[in-house]
Order: sequence, then structure tokens, then C-alpha cells
Amino acid sequence: MKKSILVTIMLLSITSLLQAQSIRFGIKGGINYANQNGTSITVNSKNFNTTEAITSYHAGLVSEIKLFDRFAIQPELLYSTQGATYKNVAEEFKNELGYLSIPVLAKIYLSKSLSLEVGPQASFLLSERNDFDYKNSETFEFAAVGGLGLNITKNLFIQARYGLGLTEASKDADIKNSTFQVSAGIMF
Repeated sequence: MKKSILVTIMLLSITSLLQAQSIRFGIKGGINYANQNGTSITVNSKNFNTTEAITSYHAGLVSEIKLFDRFAIQPELLYSTQGATYKNVAEEFKNELGYLSIPVLAKIYLSKSLSLEVGPQASFLLSERNDFDYKNSETFEFAAVGGLGLNITKNLFIQARYGLGLTEASKDADIKNSTFQVSAGIMF
């Protein structure tokens, strides 16, 4: 009896909260400046100890669930390419990883148009394109994401954020993804 009363109260509270909030959907896209950091990677018994960042892209869907006047939750569904170029004395190769990324960010409005965005991001590996025939990437990555958003108009926005991988990106080396993103988008 007590459990059913508690469940009823919780459902009524959630229903009231959902009715009080506004939900907006949109699309966004932009550029990534991605790299992989950590120890050197060994491929086919060759050691690659220098990495250089690659420029790539991201695009996808975004939503904003406004809970309070200056606070919202911003879940996203993005396709994002990350990776690095690896070099040693004799050769180099580019490792480009395509992820389905799902950031869920707390969006704190610092002013009417400027917001701080922080939260976790789960990414699932969809594709791997590289200059050698070797599959060594992990299929799941967890990251911490933080950045700023600026609403240019009611519907147009730009964002800049940094994502730091917290889990290994490779099965064979101690490397983690890091990505700086600049985005533009529109909310409907």
C-alpha cells in the first residue's frame, strides 16, 4: 500500500514537471579537431610514437529540455569522426574512427544567450578507416564533455566544446580520444 502511494506521488510529480518544461528539437553540424593521446601505439611490430590531430566533422540531432529558467538538459545524437595521424621515422598512417555519439549535457544559462554545457558522452564505433589493414579500436568509448553555447537568435546557435575520452580507444595501446568541436545549428 505504501509503495503504491509513493509510486502515484512520483508519477504525478513527473507528469507535473513534464508539463511545465518546454522541449525543442534541432539539427547541428560542424568541425572536429581530433587527436589521440597516450602511450605510443605498436602496429605490425612497428612503434608509432608521434601523433598529429586530424580535422574532421560531426553532424546530427539536438534537443533541449528546459527544466528551469536558467537550466536545461541537452541530449544529442551525433555522427562524429575522430582519430589521429600516427608517425614514426619510416612511415605514417591516418586512423579515422566514425562514432555514433550520445552526449547528455547539463545546460546552465549564464545569461539570456550564453550557456555552459557539461556532461557525459557515450560513443559507439560505427566505422574505422585507416591506411593499414588492422582492426584494433574499441567499440565503445565514454567521455567527459564541456563547452559554451551562444544563441545568436531564438533559433540559431553556435557551440564550442572539448571532449576528453575516459576509456581506451584501442585494444593494443593506452590511447584516448580528445576532440575540440565547433558547431552551428538551428532549433525548431
